[in-house]
Amino acid sequence: MSRVLGVLVMVLALYGVLMCLDDNARSLGNQQTIAGRLGFYGVLTVGAGILIISGGIDLSIGSVVGLGAVCFALLLQAGVHPALAAIAVLMGSMLIGLCHGLLVTKLQLQPFLVTLCGLFIYRGVARWLSPTSVGLTVRGASQSFEDQVEAFRTLLVGNGLGVPHHLLILLVVALILGLFLHGTRHGRYLYAIGANEEAARYAGIPVHNYQILAYVICSTLAGLGAILFILESRTANATSAGSWLELYAITGAVLGGCSLRGGEGTVAGMVLGAAVLPLLRQLCNFGGVSSDIEYAVIGLALLLGTIADELLKRRSLRRG
Repeated sequence: MSRVLGVLVMVLALYGVLMCLDDNARSLGNQQTIAGRLGFYGVLTVGAGILIISGGIDLSIGSVVGLGAVCFALLLQAGVHPALAAIAVLMGSMLIGLCHGLLVTKLQLQPFLVTLCGLFIYRGVARWLSPTSVGLTVRGASQSFEDQVEAFRTLLVGNGLGVPHHLLILLVVALILGLFLHGTRHGRYLYAIGANEEAARYAGIPVHNYQILAYVICSTLAGLGAILFILESRTANATSAGSWLELYAITGAVLGGCSLRGGEGTVAGMVLGAAVLPLLRQLCNFGGVSSDIEYAVIGLALLLGTIADELLKRRSLRRG
């Protein structure tokens, strides 16, 4: 709870500074931009956070987003209905997570190595499928098909009543996974596995099944992020689409209270942690800070979050 309160104070402080920095920062358009980015980053962060709680890690999230975005656009080019294309991307992402989980559990490979290899593999496959950028515009498509694509885009990334649909999707995802993680025995099993895998195994928990489930959840949400990405940007370059998004996701989860050791974290904290990076980006924009320093700011935020996690851990051990 202390970590959640700490990141809440951080988010409120960053938001307050941003609102005082520039009059344009208080505009409706900027509020929608922040909310939209929170929704997008939050979906990826929750997936990464669930996996981190179980003791795993995924470095391929950005490449899965890039591959999923390219595949979604190519399916549209082939005349597939956008809803069916989205289902195909989600199914493919689930399969990627399943492969990760099987390699980690059945072959006992290191999660870092498995997902690092995945980072290169999925990016390479995306570039092989589409050497150039692909978009939502389909040459020779009928007006009805274009209307279907636009309607699907409005459904997922529109701004109904001024609220970006990205944010609503995040709230639904957070609610479902929050109930799963904090309100069911399955969620408690994930915490137990992340805290002490051997103890969980001796307690009769099917450790491998739940670890595979965590990888599937993470990759599936990365697939959802891919769909949101291509619908929002309308185009995807196989070389750069989704680059560094694993950094955003892991950073948001750690800032939100997830320990890289596993066994700790809350969905509420993940959502708040995901809000830090969009606010930092807007602070850089309105503060005239060069975008070249953005990654340095992200790295510093991750370092501070890790230091805070270590200090809180030591404090709790002394109290115990």
